[in-house]
Amino acid sequence: MSQDNAAPTPAAEQGSRNLWLRVAAAVVLAPGALAIAYLGGWIWAVLATAVAIGLFLEWLSVVGAARDFRVLVIGCLTLLVCGIGLMFDKPGPAALAAVLGVGGLLVLNDQPRQWTASGLGYAALALIASVLIRHDPDHGFVALVLIFLIVWGTDIGGYFAGRGIGGPKLWPRVSPKKTWAGAIGGLVLSLGVAFGFALAGFGKIVPLLILAAILSTVSQLGDLFESAVKRRFGVKDSSHIIPGHGGLLDRLDGYVAAVALAALIGMARDSVDGIGRGLMVW
Repeated sequence: MSQDNAAPTPAAEQGSRNLWLRVAAAVVLAPGALAIAYLGGWIWAVLATAVAIGLFLEWLSVVGAARDFRVLVIGCLTLLVCGIGLMFDKPGPAALAAVLGVGGLLVLNDQPRQWTASGLGYAALALIASVLIRHDPDHGFVALVLIFLIVWGTDIGGYFAGRGIGGPKLWPRVSPKKTWAGAIGGLVLSLGVAFGFALAGFGKIVPLLILAAILSTVSQLGDLFESAVKRRFGVKDSSHIIPGHGGLLDRLDGYVAAVALAALIGMARDSVDGIGRGLMVW
């Protein structure tokens, strides 16, 4: 058989299959997430709480603490209280509950207490930041969409630029497949997202481009952080709940980092009631 007619290699077949799984999962999940984000209010808080609990459970599985009943109870109750506080527009008590929950895990004698406490803080941060960003009734949804599209654009640009161009690895000890070309490709596509928002009248072009560059970079750092944690514990995927993507941690690592920073930027610019305006540079 000639080389031209040779069957695709198993690696190529697996890569193609994985790509289609990723696309199919995105087509199913992304519209649902956007629809609930559009509705906002308690239904968005419920989704954010459920996702935060899922992130925490996957984190425990990665660090080998999934069977510790006390950790499970403290963590899940903490996130439930946070979510309820946010549903009733009480971010202060929600943040206090998160601090107390993390402190509770730190005082447990069992190991790895620092890892379980970090996982609860990680999940609580994702929950609180996601709800606070959406809090602004006028601009919160647009702000969330901007974050979503920057993170998704970073992932998509990184995937195709990394595969199509290749080249030097970004950080081979942590993530052997990621390349500098992929990192730059993700950044470029995120800038395109910001440019589109500016053209649509959702902010000034220069601040939006700067914001996109920062959030894209932080998103990639969040991805690397999650990869480092998995490598530390010898885990490939946090779970297999999302076909082609792995688990919630695998899919949302960049989003968690980006939304947390976006919330901090919003709070630095304005009060909690003005997070949408602060983030979107109105």
